[in-house]
Amino acid sequence: MPFTALHPDLGRLDSTLPDLGRGMAWSQVHKVRPRVPLVCPECAWGVHPKVSGSGVKFFCHDPNRPPSCELSNESWEHHMLKLEMAGAIRAAGWFAALEVPAEDGSWRADVMASSSDGAVRMAWEAQLSPITLDDIEARTGRYAEEDIRVCWVYPGVRPPRWISAVPAIRVRPPQGREAAWVVDDGLAGFGYRAGRWEFREEALERFVRWALEGQVVSAGVLPRYRRVYRVVDGAQRRFTRDRWWTSQRSVADQDRHEVMRQRQEAARAEREARRQEQEEAAARRREELAEQERARRVAEDERRRLEQEEKHRVLMEQLKTRWAEQDARLERERVERETHLAQEQAEKQERERQALETARAWWSRLSSKQQTELLSAAAEYAWQTSGLRLNIPEELKIWPQYAYGIPLFAKNHRQALYGIVLPCPSLAASCPDLAGELILARSASEERELAQVLPANRIVHLNLPEHEQLTMA
Repeated sequence: MPFTALHPDLGRLDSTLPDLGRGMAWSQVHKVRPRVPLVCPECAWGVHPKVSGSGVKFFCHDPNRPPSCELSNESWEHHMLKLEMAGAIRAAGWFAALEVPAEDGSWRADVMASSSDGAVRMAWEAQLSPITLDDIEARTGRYAEEDIRVCWVYPGVRPPRWISAVPAIRVRPPQGREAAWVVDDGLAGFGYRAGRWEFREEALERFVRWALEGQVVSAGVLPRYRRVYRVVDGAQRRFTRDRWWTSQRSVADQDRHEVMRQRQEAARAEREARRQEQEEAAARRREELAEQERARRVAEDERRRLEQEEKHRVLMEQLKTRWAEQDARLERERVERETHLAQEQAEKQERERQALETARAWWSRLSSKQQTELLSAAAEYAWQTSGLRLNIPEELKIWPQYAYGIPLFAKNHRQALYGIVLPCPSLAASCPDLAGELILARSASEERELAQVLPANRIVHLNLPEHEQLTMA
């Protein structure tokens, strides 16, 4: 949405000027037939005059414009800020031209202000999109090479990182229908009494006039005065600024304050030097007296040291004897403890071996077919009595924690234990948790064997034929 267009005969037209800058009326290009062949000064694509709903006149690209055209890609807020700056420049009595490019194409100013005699130029750049510090400094340098002053204008809420790296201000859009744009950041005055910079707010139109006329300039901040404070949302916040737009008087006040401060620091340093000299003289006298006292104490300390060394030697001899006796006792206790642990481990392994042999003998009474039959009968019993389906293991695995019986688990999301199939009676006493579980036996004879060591009401026989092998003794 550019404000300028190139006429085939008259050159650049500016929609923000009453006569388009070429002595023409808007009606001579807007909605006329045949259409005036206008092109964009940036991409040379065809454009046509247009008026927004709020009455803003501009040039609109024809369909299928190049997507890289910077003028077309600028936001509405960007265009309105350019329009506001152009109006402020003209109100100050200067000539304002929008979207002015350099002859070599090295820059394009959003708004170029020129004095009435054309001797002085100042570029006003509306910078809304992110930009690196190096890029904005390079663009500022290109203006300086052609003796063009510049002011970067940012309308965002938070000040950008480059706010004080280049001549720049942050503006606040109008808050009401009749309100004006306000310079919210980048303009400051130096308070000599307080010895610091202070934020200043001013209408954008007035600031533009001041900047054009040199009443405010972009000036650097001395390192000591870079910190500045401001109340934001009811709380005082600290900012850092290296450059301000300010008056020449504030620049002079800063320099004058710095001279005064350096003079005060020099006087303070001189007083400190005299005080330090006096303290050093007194310290030397105290050191002489202290040296005499130290010599006396050294002699006394040496005598005491020799006495303490002798006492320490005797004590160490006694301790070494005691430590040797204690080490021997601890070694004997360690050997005894390890021997006892080894014996307990061997006994435990022997008990586990005997228990495993007992369990294998208990299960050897059943053939593989009888074992499969037993597990199937247990699954059928669970389904008929409780409506549960059990996970039947593909391979026989007897568990020591269940007296070497086979645990069966329900087929549900919790995998709850249903019961224990045929635990060994002679091993049940070593598994007290079996008393609370359901025990599944093959026959009534096995039920009687298990009932001798487990609660009878928790034992169920599956009424299968008696096994053919002999019952364990």
